[in-house]
Amino acid sequence: MPSPFPGMDPYLEAHWRDVHARLVVYACDALQGVLPNSLRARVEESVLLETPKGLGDHPLYPDIRVVEYTEKRSSETRPEAGVAVAEPLVVKAEPDPAIETFIEIIDRESGNRVITVIEFLSPSNKSPGPNREQYLRKQREVVSSDTNLVEIDLNRFGAHTLAFPLGNVKSQFRTPYMCCVRRVARPGMAEVYPMPLWQRLSIVKVPLRPEDTDVPLDLQPLVDQCVRNGAYEGTLNYSVDPDPPLDSPDKEWAEKWLYEKGLRARKPSSRRKHKPKSR
Repeated sequence: MPSPFPGMDPYLEAHWRDVHARLVVYACDALQGVLPNSLRARVEESVLLETPKGLGDHPLYPDIRVVEYTEKRSSETRPEAGVAVAEPLVVKAEPDPAIETFIEIIDRESGNRVITVIEFLSPSNKSPGPNREQYLRKQREVVSSDTNLVEIDLNRFGAHTLAFPLGNVKSQFRTPYMCCVRRVARPGMAEVYPMPLWQRLSIVKVPLRPEDTDVPLDLQPLVDQCVRNGAYEGTLNYSVDPDPPLDSPDKEWAEKWLYEKGLRARKPSSRRKHKPKSR
């Protein structure tokens, strides 16, 4: 069943870990077919490992992860006669490391130099704590380097994290979903893509090397593919508000839209007749 929304479906945010993983892979595949011959798109991982002193100063980037699976033993250890031996419960003593995937466009003719980094922001990037601090540090490092940065924010949870001050954008363009492009060729400037709830998602111009033409990254087919392949049927309840709730007037527009699509039983009160412009 396709999403009832023309752009980003806010109800998908409830499955963000799965949606995020799919978006990164689908975007990488889409870029692979339009990049110049010497450039390649690669999915990379940033892994945060917990240490006795807390999270490390920098993420670890594993090349290969080796996991060994062992079969259960066929025989149990027999205790000595008259000795009661209690078998211990084996439980996790430490949390799994947090993993964030992203895309790098590399130039294979210049020693795999990173040309552009593409990030789909997650709640962990936008929530107070070490993950957000680490992401902001990485953001500053990329922006101050000779690498382009593309940030795509399709999750409403948390604080504004894109690489530009939100106050520099007029209120009517502060939409629930946004994209930011920071080009090496335009230091100190950001290209911002507002993406209202009621509108198709943007086609982002992805910068490459100075001699290259931008390549398009159409976000809408990526989200549509997530809906098709994610098998979310039965888990998206359009009869109630999404989590987190929408801000007005997006909430009012969504209620009316879902009613017209037959996904809300009660017609909402029509307090506004025009499309919302911002949250």
